[in-house]
Amino acid sequence: MDGDLGDFLRSRRARIQPEEVGLPSHGRRRVPGLRREEVAQLAGVSVDYYIRLEQGRGPGSTSRTKSAGVSDAVLDAIARVLRLDETEHAYLHAVARPPKTAERRRSAPRVRPGIQLLLDSMERTPAFVLGPAMDVVAWNALADAVLGFSRIAPAHRNTALQLFLDPGTHDLYPDWAAVAAQTVAHLRLGAGSHPDDRRLREVVGELSLKSEDFRRLWADHQVKACMYGVKRVRHPLAGLLTLPYESLVLPETPDRTLVAYTPEPGSETAERLTLLGSWASTGA
Repeated sequence: MDGDLGDFLRSRRARIQPEEVGLPSHGRRRVPGLRREEVAQLAGVSVDYYIRLEQGRGPGSTSRTKSAGVSDAVLDAIARVLRLDETEHAYLHAVARPPKTAERRRSAPRVRPGIQLLLDSMERTPAFVLGPAMDVVAWNALADAVLGFSRIAPAHRNTALQLFLDPGTHDLYPDWAAVAAQTVAHLRLGAGSHPDDRRLREVVGELSLKSEDFRRLWADHQVKACMYGVKRVRHPLAGLLTLPYESLVLPETPDRTLVAYTPEPGSETAERLTLLGSWASTGA
């Protein structure tokens, strides 16, 4: 995913108007937002330095090392000028200074047996585990009853691939557009943290090739950690389910995230999940 740093910086300066940072807005501008020279001036760095950074080249860098030499102070100043939020700020650091190859973790193929036992013990809570590329690596029976993981081919048992390549997901998710935007923002955040993850590259490549919706959203460079929220699922048997969710990073494997749907006890959704779990347990 080469070019992420430059594309991200260009997209973020394009959304800042000169008058927002105290600069005159008169005169014709060839591009929207701030010019590179203005970002450099406001951040207190030379224009050449900022241009090199936007090209993915830091001080003393080569085509292989990219911007590894850029300091925290410079990145923090640029984040301030571009008005990045906390998640965008962390993403800027990640893509500007990717970890050395020797320090990059290889993704484990599956979860520990203890994690699977934990999932299975959550009989009233649909829960599953995602990898950095949004592959579903483990799940419990109720999550399978809601989302049908076991019926998906292993190579495409991935929430992003399913969302954009399976037309049926437009019926499954009444708020498909919002779910799609959140998914891409989360996937891009993962790309910043795992720049050399082969599986993540494969997923982004396949979606870029096959989905116009994905290409459009990916080009927006939105980054967001979707760690909690609410999703609505229209299940063919149980009907409309309103599912608050919580996401927890597994301590020993920080590239694994456990996602649990947590409807309010006694709610209509909770009752429908109980009924769905009963159907699933009897093989209905």
